[in-house]
Amino acid sequence: MADSILTERRGRVGIVTLNRPEVLNAWTRPMRDALIEAFSAFEADPAVGALILTGAGDRAFGAGQDLNEAKGFDADRAEDWMGEWERLYDRMRSLSKPLVGALNGLAAGSAFQVALLTDIRVGHPGVRMGQPEINSGIASVTGPWIMREMLGLARTIDLTLTGRLMDAEECVAVGLISRLVPQERVLDASLELAEQLAAKPPVAMRLNKQRFREVTEPGFRDCLAAGTRIQRESYATGEPQMMMEQFLAVRAARRT
Repeated sequence: MADSILTERRGRVGIVTLNRPEVLNAWTRPMRDALIEAFSAFEADPAVGALILTGAGDRAFGAGQDLNEAKGFDADRAEDWMGEWERLYDRMRSLSKPLVGALNGLAAGSAFQVALLTDIRVGHPGVRMGQPEINSGIASVTGPWIMREMLGLARTIDLTLTGRLMDAEECVAVGLISRLVPQERVLDASLELAEQLAAKPPVAMRLNKQRFREVTEPGFRDCLAAGTRIQRESYATGEPQMMMEQFLAVRAARRT
């Protein structure tokens, strides 16, 4: 898990990279903690005016929760898990500096949610995004809140219940991807955008982002409270653990 998050600075832009490409940058608890630390360090750095979040490799921004971790959860651990997401999402939402999402491939489940918490997203024609958590037995709670804010209830229900992934064309059409470029240009285009944002007046930028947070805060807190209740109930039944074991077994069989 060492170096699961990489950071670098290019001029006034801080770059944070999810760095587990061998598992499509899937999340674990140490990785979430390291991501919070990386965001906090750049937030405190006066030389940094904007941030980029991306994923290592060319296959995925992120595949979401690492099921090898989550398959061992019980109800108590599931409640702690929601607290981990609250800390990460709260850190992202409270950034005073603009955050660009540089999407390189798949953004699924909680990685889809994290992508939607960036301010502006740059992607390429091979990007796929969505909320397939139901396929591995995980109830969606924070995802529907974030999606409804951006997509409306009807499309949110569709994506949550079917678990389907949207292709880049649909993502652009519904406004989730703001800039579509060739895959090899994603990071460069994100840097160009981040540099433009870093040059904006910082007080106005901070206050604009603060207001976006304020108008969405009640829904955010409601989804977290509901998430704790729902995940406790879900994991107490044993269904998520069973579905994840089955999912991992099928995936392992395909590799042999």
